[in-house]
Amino acid sequence: MKKIKLCAALLAVLLMMPSCGSARKGKVLKIDFKNPIAERNVGGSSIDIMSLVQGTPGSVTLLSYVNAIDAAAGDKNISMIYMTPENISAGTAQLEELRAALARFRKSGKPVVAYCGNLDNASYYIASVADKVILDPASESMITGVGSQMIFLKDLFDALGVDVQLIRHGKYKSAGEMFTRSSSSPENRLQNEALINSIWNTMSSEIAGSRGFSEEQFNGWVENLDLCTPDDFKAKGLIDETWYKDEVEKYLCEQNGVKEIGEVDFVKISKYASKVKKGSRRNRIAVVYADGEIVNSGTNADIVGSSMANTLKKVREDKKIKAVVFRVNSPGGSAQAAEAIRHEIQLLRAEKPVIVSFGDYAASGGYWISAESDRIFSDCNTITGSIGVFGMVPSLGNAIRKNLKVNIETLGTSSHSDMMSGMRKLNDAEVEYVQRQIEKIYDDFTGLVSNGRGISRDSVDAIGQGRVWSGADAMKIGLVDCKGGLQDAIDYAAGKVGLDKSAYRISEYPEKKDVSLLQILSGNGSDDPDENLTTSVDQNPSLAGLFPSIARMRELGSATLMLRMENVIEIK
Repeated sequence: MKKIKLCAALLAVLLMMPSCGSARKGKVLKIDFKNPIAERNVGGSSIDIMSLVQGTPGSVTLLSYVNAIDAAAGDKNISMIYMTPENISAGTAQLEELRAALARFRKSGKPVVAYCGNLDNASYYIASVADKVILDPASESMITGVGSQMIFLKDLFDALGVDVQLIRHGKYKSAGEMFTRSSSSPENRLQNEALINSIWNTMSSEIAGSRGFSEEQFNGWVENLDLCTPDDFKAKGLIDETWYKDEVEKYLCEQNGVKEIGEVDFVKISKYASKVKKGSRRNRIAVVYADGEIVNSGTNADIVGSSMANTLKKVREDKKIKAVVFRVNSPGGSAQAAEAIRHEIQLLRAEKPVIVSFGDYAASGGYWISAESDRIFSDCNTITGSIGVFGMVPSLGNAIRKNLKVNIETLGTSSHSDMMSGMRKLNDAEVEYVQRQIEKIYDDFTGLVSNGRGISRDSVDAIGQGRVWSGADAMKIGLVDCKGGLQDAIDYAAGKVGLDKSAYRISEYPEKKDVSLLQILSGNGSDDPDENLTTSVDQNPSLAGLFPSIARMRELGSATLMLRMENVIEIK
């Protein structure tokens, strides 16, 4: 009994003793952004091939990040956020949504600290929201504004003897110009300049607002290359300190009442996100991800029309699902596949609210599948619009004869039997035939936008013609309803059906599924179980990323009429 009393007394004394002079303040939510930020979790292989590549990170979804940051704001056990956004890999709208979540966290009264070895446009956009921004004294940072590059292949094709006919509706519909021109059309240049300026205006205004200088000052420093050394960044007020890592660690120890960095109670955001309460199982809000290019057949990286329609049908028939958020992150694609998805959205909307949330892109076919919804949320840096249609017909016959010395003869039951063989140019009658098809699709496009957005066809045509718009500009012309990210759309959908956060759980679709090792190695992983899988360069994301022009070549060999925008803009 004496031993028990002695142990209890000793334990009481130990509990009363501070670990280093003062009590810990709480856990520190650590965000290192080492993993790419994904729109959705597409699943992995039954054999984890990524584990075979040492140091290759997985991805964390945007919604996981946002939910974790929002939960931490109200969690009494979380005292601050410490982030290192130097290597952040995210799209234009994803960056905006992450920054907004961090800003909400700051409003809770808890600090955010950011530390970077180097800064660029994207990492500083995120870091600038912090209460304290710290930069390595030996940093080689550059902030230069947003740029975009366009590639044009006509001169190469002319040298090879390849001819491409571009048939389109929309003077701004630039998809295909890279194959038919040596430089951009005036309309294409105008829309791209307006787009990148709008994106940069959003970024610079938010940066300036957080750091206490004007946009004019900030843009002047960027234009004059005044932001060169870490001391320049500090003198202009972009950062607060130039510290080495040990100095940063000392500061974190002071803020958390400990002596050694190992005593700081860090919790990684991936682990914290997995612990966030999920809400009631009785009611569900479905988040359906339309992420990728819209195709008639393809892989997990695509939006396969028939497969997405089946997913939406499943959501429609599930009685536990009370409302749907349709998260669209797509530059468009096949008109036929887009229409299959739009049709199913209308069947779904007849039974449940359908709220659309735009990601980085919701353009052309991506807008086609979104226009007839109950409400559209968009980030300012979303790229949307591109209401137009095009088709491309390649002619490789001369190139084959010129370069390979191979002659081709064609037989057919009519003079048009070989018009889509890719071996000759279309004649005038055939061009007019394809143009009629394109005009029909464009007429359908403007009609559904007019119906969905409540504006006249003439107004749709005026803001259409294939022109792309930033989300900020799209709000001004009526293509979207309001500014907001994925979480804003979820909150709105729940409100539409009278559910608060504790009364529902989020279900995400398409459901995650494992892919076999053989499918990964062969570049396949179709969303459509009935699809006969084939390997092509655009089915391999790594090759498509390295060779975007090559990845587009498959479209040249098809007769598909496309609802697609051209350029991809990345902020680095």
